[in-house]
Amino acid sequence: MKAVIAWWDLAESDQTPETLREFLRTEAVERYSHVPGLRLKFWMSEAGGGGWGAVFLWESEAAASIPLPTRAADLIGYPPTVVHRFDVEAATEGVHTIPDLMGLGLAYAPS
Repeated sequence: MKAVIAWWDLAESDQTPETLREFLRTEAVERYSHVPGLRLKFWMSEAGGGGWGAVFLWESEAAASIPLPTRAADLIGYPPTVVHRFDVEAATEGVHTIPDLMGLGLAYAPS
């Protein structure tokens, strides 16, 4: 398994986490739910709006190497400020009551 973190410093962009939430609701979450070999992806933002990014958990190196859409970079105006790739040493899931992650998070919270 592979993990990838992509992170943008939004200081040079007109985008903010708030403006990017529409992109998540209407486009990105659904699109990434169909990517082969992607076990998990979650988007995150920094309190105060200074940064935005995502964590990917891939089934294999081959899956993690497939070119992905660059729509976020197009909206933000530049590629991620940093991208880190990691080997996954171990993984687990805890006991939880939420059956599906789709539709959860600030992008779906009432305004």
